[in-house]
Amino acid sequence: MFAWPTDPYWLFRLNQGVHVTLGIVLIPVLLAKLWSVIPRLFAWPPVRSLSQALERLSLLLLVGGVLFEFATGVLNVQLDYIFPGSFYVLHFYGAWLFIGAFVVHIAFRIPLVIRTLRSGGLRDELRTPAGRTQGAPADETGLVTPNPAPPTMSRRGALGMVGAGSLVLLAVTAGQSIGGSLRSTALLAPHGQEPGPGPNGFQINKTAAGVGIRARDIGPGWRLVVRGGGRERIFTREQVLALPQQSAALPIACVEGWSTDDQEWSGVRLADLAAVVGFADRAPGVFVESAQRSGAFRSAMLRDNQVRDARSLLALRVNGAVLSPDHGYPARVIVPANPGVHNTKWVTRLTFGEGA
Repeated sequence: MFAWPTDPYWLFRLNQGVHVTLGIVLIPVLLAKLWSVIPRLFAWPPVRSLSQALERLSLLLLVGGVLFEFATGVLNVQLDYIFPGSFYVLHFYGAWLFIGAFVVHIAFRIPLVIRTLRSGGLRDELRTPAGRTQGAPADETGLVTPNPAPPTMSRRGALGMVGAGSLVLLAVTAGQSIGGSLRSTALLAPHGQEPGPGPNGFQINKTAAGVGIRARDIGPGWRLVVRGGGRERIFTREQVLALPQQSAALPIACVEGWSTDDQEWSGVRLADLAAVVGFADRAPGVFVESAQRSGAFRSAMLRDNQVRDARSLLALRVNGAVLSPDHGYPARVIVPANPGVHNTKWVTRLTFGEGA
């Protein structure tokens, strides 16, 4: 498994914010590209040779793959999981399918790309007004009609329209990742995820009720089981609070693209909990389990470098207050540069080394 770094602590926030924002911003570019090649998609006869058949297959996978990636990505940002299976698995393998089809398609089309780029200057094309814009002559690509209608827009105008659309989407998307006062500008971000003012008043993804957390799961009977190296310790919440407490200022960043500002977390270092079961000299990876009863990510695996980081905590409080149930009371994991889905809430068991 890839050992995701913990420095800088805002790394995943930046990485996923750019990923999601760029994906949204590129939607007008995608639509413009598909619009420009629509004639090619319906060329007849569909297959004239073996090489063309391979190219057509790569085109089918290319267009299907990119539409799948954008559609599932937008639905994920809006927390609408209407597709079967795990979004993360589907989106991951969909990306590899798209990349493979893209490489094959480029290999087939690179000679045409080179000829097209050599045939005329981009600057001259962009300087041509609509009144003097002429369609390209028909060629073997099948992308140009032999009887074009009079142009209604220059190439510069078309490019400007696509660019303006992307800038508008950037303006109404980026705030959810940047945070601060710009968060209110994120019109396309999912809303209703902030519980209100106060120490626990920052965005959440899933509520305790939404994943089946019951009162008895997090009530006075809650216990934390710490295992590893053939040892086991069981703690009440009061006993966990009696352990040395540390603090760290860290954000939560989710795969949907949103992130919180830095919050002040306090609790027990994961490395100190590893020492409780005999890993004082070396902190191994840990398998974290939750009281969550439904939905994905009821557990998470953290690597040894994440456990060793002094900012990696089993958090009990945030911003000076006890965690709310929706933020993971009685205890949750918080690790720098870690995806939010792996900062497990409602933790009940930590297994260091063995099975981790």
